Amino acid sequence: MRIYLAGPMRGCPEHNFPAFARYAAELRRRGHEVFSPAEKGLEALAGADPEIMANSLQFRRDVFALDTEWICSQADVVAMMPGWKRSLGAVAEEALAHAVGLRVVYLEQEDGWHVVV
Repeated sequence: MRIYLAGPMRGCPEHNFPAFARYAAELRRRGHEVFSPAEKGLEALAGADPEIMANSLQFRRDVFALDTEWICSQADVVAMMPGWKRSLGAVAEEALAHAVGLRVVYLEQEDGWHVVV
């Protein structure tokens, strides 16, 4: 299954990249193809000042365009990470998934680490 991983980034310590990495690794371990915007963000930020780029309107536009294109053209499922409701981007990604008819799942943390897919 091709899964887009959605969750909060801006305003989170380390842009929440460690949490994205944990969820992506677990989903891949289960055999899924995962698109993690955190990984794509790291690629885009290579050689740039992360704070300047992350606060750049053009950077946010470019990254969101890449993310939404993948959701529309490749994703089978959009997986919402804990805290997604406080992220405007993740809320938009959830709405986009529903609009194009994709399945949306909500990843949960219970007793350590539990992923429901």
